[in-house]
Amino acid sequence: MIEIIAISGSLRAASTNSALVAALAANVPANCRVEVYDGLGRLPIFNPDNEGERTPPEAAELVDAMTRADGVIVSCPEYAHGVPGGMKNALDWLVSRDAAVGKPAMLVHASPRSLYARAALAEIMRTMSFAMYEETALEIALLGKKPAEVEAILSEDANRRAMREAVQAFAGFIGGQI
Repeated sequence: MIEIIAISGSLRAASTNSALVAALAANVPANCRVEVYDGLGRLPIFNPDNEGERTPPEAAELVDAMTRADGVIVSCPEYAHGVPGGMKNALDWLVSRDAAVGKPAMLVHASPRSLYARAALAEIMRTMSFAMYEETALEIALLGKKPAEVEAILSEDANRRAMREAVQAFAGFIGGQI
């Protein structure tokens, strides 16, 4: 069984990115399990003085979840042409750890407009030594949709199939990395 952690870079209650990672978790192929990480908003602000024995429990949970996972999927919005602070903060907690080194990672997108954040996030993650899977980009346009519309779009057979195929392709990439 391939274990994947999925992270939404948004803290909004009605986040399209969170809806996308939840839908991914519900539409995975039989050989995969996707756990949605929901602790982004509980992470304290990164401070290198609080690493090692002083690592806060919330950050230790993220590091443990990332270490256990075979791969990570991230869906992240763009704020002011950049990566939201909460997502960057989570990555900062991983910078000096081995959890990210060589970890297969895939970005998925809930908006066709997040081009700056996509590039910045991919660069940050490559710099941290994530093994970026960039062959198949999953993008389901959810920007500006109301929650009921988001649910309907993510329930469409074509989108459910696209999610399964993207995760299956990523699982194949993970298999080649581990």
